[in-house]
Amino acid sequence: MRGLSKAAPSRTALFTGGAVAALAATVGLVLAGCNSASDGVRKEGQAQRDTVTRESKPSAVPTMEASPVKVDAVALVKSDPKVNADLKRNLKPCVKNEYPVDVSYGKLTGASTTDVVVNVMTCGDGFGIGSYVYRKSGEDYKNVFLAEQAPVYIDIEKSELRVTQQVYDSGDALCCPSGEDVIHYRWSDERFIETGRTHTDFNKTVEDDDADDDELPSDDGTEG
Repeated sequence: MRGLSKAAPSRTALFTGGAVAALAATVGLVLAGCNSASDGVRKEGQAQRDTVTRESKPSAVPTMEASPVKVDAVALVKSDPKVNADLKRNLKPCVKNEYPVDVSYGKLTGASTTDVVVNVMTCGDGFGIGSYVYRKSGEDYKNVFLAEQAPVYIDIEKSELRVTQQVYDSGDALCCPSGEDVIHYRWSDERFIETGRTHTDFNKTVEDDDADDDELPSDDGTEG
């Protein structure tokens, strides 16, 4: 694979026709086997030194916690009513107590505490199947963003949420999507607002033999 990709909740139509069913089936099979032995732009102006006095104090700037409070991401996802029921049911260790979950912490929502970014993947190939952002609310954490259109991956880039989603056309092999969407979001008015997106078309040069085993069927039900 080219790597995990990212997608916004509104990008369900990225997969077309038969590609949707085939990809969903593939993700289901791989995830089910996880418990087996497989593994603001700032304007700069001229300094006005004559207006500065000794009593002037710098504006307060939010700072990152010295040591973010770690959370049990697996328990967080499984107890979240917004998360897909099948994903929660099949979220099991790949090897011993190692779950296919990637967790990171950072400032995204302007809260006094760090936010939690969680990506759930398949075992072995790291195929992103669910991505979530949790914000501290009292003693609990609130789900403030989710993307479950696989393959998906989210991370933090310069205090913005970045979502990467691979795009499949009908007949694409599972290993080789036709393109990729990268969408950026910024927290505003108690929710994430899209600030921009970039689409990239991939120049695929895959040998037929490499794609035989995982080629997605075309819309008419036949293999491409």
